[in-house]
Amino acid sequence: MGRFMSDVRILPEPHRYAVCAAEDIPIKDFYKGVFEEIFVFFHPFIRPKMMDFDLFNPETYPGRNEIREHCEMVSWKQFLSLSGIKSYKQLDIGLRTSILGLIDERQDVKTANIIQETCLKNRIAEPAEGVLPEFIMNHLLRGIKAIGHSWIWLGDEFCTERKLENIDDLISDNNLIDGRISLFTHDNKILITTHWDSHFSLLCSDKVTVESLVDSCRLEGFYCKEDTEIYWSLSEGN
Repeated sequence: MGRFMSDVRILPEPHRYAVCAAEDIPIKDFYKGVFEEIFVFFHPFIRPKMMDFDLFNPETYPGRNEIREHCEMVSWKQFLSLSGIKSYKQLDIGLRTSILGLIDERQDVKTANIIQETCLKNRIAEPAEGVLPEFIMNHLLRGIKAIGHSWIWLGDEFCTERKLENIDDLISDNNLIDGRISLFTHDNKILITTHWDSHFSLLCSDKVTVESLVDSCRLEGFYCKEDTEIYWSLSEGN
């Protein structure tokens, strides 16, 4: 009998300093030994100022630079006030429901409908899932530059492709980030990454650096606890 030879090729484990945490493990466990502190920051809603609200559909969705220049951010806290939704957890579940990102038993259709109605009434666009937020990135990039970094790597979901960019170029042209969901410094000490099916991102580094960037950039969100997972809104904790 001939010996069976498999043609299956298995990717090596990704570098944890360059990718988003896995869904089935606490975030701090995933980054253990790599990053000391992780902050979950929310992707803001988008209110057009000098742009037609009707452009916010899949066929005509504006680019990152257009959004940054012609729209303003609406925080999750502000949206809770506008909508009457009670908590960040409920809002996160509603956003996930609206993109069919949850199994039926976990969905909250009522909250998803409230989000849609509130957006239409106030001419606000929902944050996009799985992409780094337009309004916040320049604040973070300037903050990272201020602590001594001039260059940053841009990587895809599994960081099988990465590109080194000058931070000043990214600040002036946010469209360079398109298609990349992880940014990490050349010394692997800071990571900004987003989960493909979520409306928030992670800021990972040592405790002092994370706290400094959260404060200087006024990020909205929360620090990961030991048991915080990507689907944090579905858990009893947090």
